[in-house]
Amino acid sequence: MNRTLLVVLVILILAGSGIYALFARDLSDARARLTGHSKTMQTSFGTLEYAVAGEGDPVLAIHGAAGGFDQGLDMTGALAKRGYKLIAPSRFGYLRSSMPAGLTTAMQADAYAQLLDSLGIDKTVVVGISAGAWSSLQFAIRHPERCRALVLLVPADYLPKGTAIHGGPLVGAMFHSDFVAWAMLKLTPIMPGAMTEMMLGTDAEVINAASPEEKARVNQVLEHLLPVSARSKGMQFDVKTAATREPYALEKISCPVLAISAEDDAFGTATRARYIAAYVPNGKAIIYPTGGHALAGRYGQVLREIVEFIGTRRGN
Repeated sequence: MNRTLLVVLVILILAGSGIYALFARDLSDARARLTGHSKTMQTSFGTLEYAVAGEGDPVLAIHGAAGGFDQGLDMTGALAKRGYKLIAPSRFGYLRSSMPAGLTTAMQADAYAQLLDSLGIDKTVVVGISAGAWSSLQFAIRHPERCRALVLLVPADYLPKGTAIHGGPLVGAMFHSDFVAWAMLKLTPIMPGAMTEMMLGTDAEVINAASPEEKARVNQVLEHLLPVSARSKGMQFDVKTAATREPYALEKISCPVLAISAEDDAFGTATRARYIAAYVPNGKAIIYPTGGHALAGRYGQVLREIVEFIGTRRGN
């Protein structure tokens, strides 16, 4: 009996060591993926990280929850090949951007203005993704003279009263532990659709019906969650923001606004997109019947709509 227990113990130790080695390798690769692709600057609120890609008219790409400059580029990078210069900051609390005391979405918006100042950019188009919509709206409200047009992709809605986070305790654990996040990602092939439904608000059937290119794009969004430990403070702020129904002076937004979502987005952004488009002076909403929060299977259409929308505002 003692020998059997010893053998089992040795096997468990070896298995655990092997699993940890795989985790350490993947985490190292995730950190290496970010290295050397961004810069930092000092704002009046603290350190702000950002990346620049492409040449042409500027587009400020504001990432969503669990993101960073990398997510901003992942979601808007195709614009760099269409004559646009992308500026993708990591919002405060994400990656190398600091976490100021008493952070607000207004502070985030003012930091974007300071970033543009440092780059010598007077006016820009803003693309706000998911939870990035709040600070993007604030930028358009607080700095109207600098916002040429505003595009909101699946703009985050407020959480129902009493809800701490979409997805419950498991998602909360993921954003406090690189290992838990890594383990959940590794389970994706075993539980297809579980991560896309929980993290991306997108039904598994929608993913399965998408093209191989779109499946790869969605998988990349999930893979690029690592390292989550460098994003957890920002995520906590986003959850706090989502739980606080702050009124926004949408009537003060003078630039054209395009809000895009999908009817089946489990995070309810279609309702939010319609609301914003209806209450700004010059708003338009495009709601696809399917696609979920990841807009799976819709990326080509979304890109065409964005290019057409902002293309008519060049130089304005």
